[in-house]
Amino acid sequence: MTIRVLLADDQALLRSAFRVLVDSEPDMEVVGEASDGAEAVRLAKEQSADVVLMDIRMPGTDGLAATRLISADPALAQVRVVMLTTFEVDEYVVQSLRAGASGFLGKGAEPEELLNAIRVAAGGEALLSPAATKGLIATFLAQSDGTQGGGDPVHTERLEALTGREREVLVQVAGGHSNDEIAERLEVSPLTVKTHVNRAMAKLGARDRAQLVVIAYESGLVRPRVT
Repeated sequence: MTIRVLLADDQALLRSAFRVLVDSEPDMEVVGEASDGAEAVRLAKEQSADVVLMDIRMPGTDGLAATRLISADPALAQVRVVMLTTFEVDEYVVQSLRAGASGFLGKGAEPEELLNAIRVAAGGEALLSPAATKGLIATFLAQSDGTQGGGDPVHTERLEALTGREREVLVQVAGGHSNDEIAERLEVSPLTVKTHVNRAMAKLGARDRAQLVVIAYESGLVRPRVT
């Protein structure tokens, strides 16, 4: 299937460059361009976008607000957002994930990285650029809410619905491991891992693996390492 991509950036020159890159791929097509977040939300729905490349800083409705609106709209449940920014600042990584983004990438990324990000997000996986390490994300998630000694009550309560094996798999997902890696660690098949991941997502109301990572840390199930 062709991945339908929406470009959201207030700089027309960047949108043009992204369009040329994306449209050059046989499995992708650009279905729209937005210069602000409000337009991005509208076009995501009108054009049935699969992935939105979303600039985090835009006039009016910014990328974070637009991502929250997309994540909260049941009609846009299939849309995945890859957040783009000039500066890979740790706080932005956390804010992007909390808003519902599936990934975070710097605008200075290589073309192949950007294309891979689109494919990974479209496949429901979590994508973080190398500069956005899991340790930093975990630390900022814990510090920002002061939950190092406990966890978000809402997320903690939801965890009670998980089976023991689903919790084990969630811990591994939060560690950044792929299904194949988790399968090897837990000595089960990758298909079994995928099933547990999907069930955990359904029970926790997570859109994708990126949201599972957030929930794992905010619930206190996984704690950031103190260095």
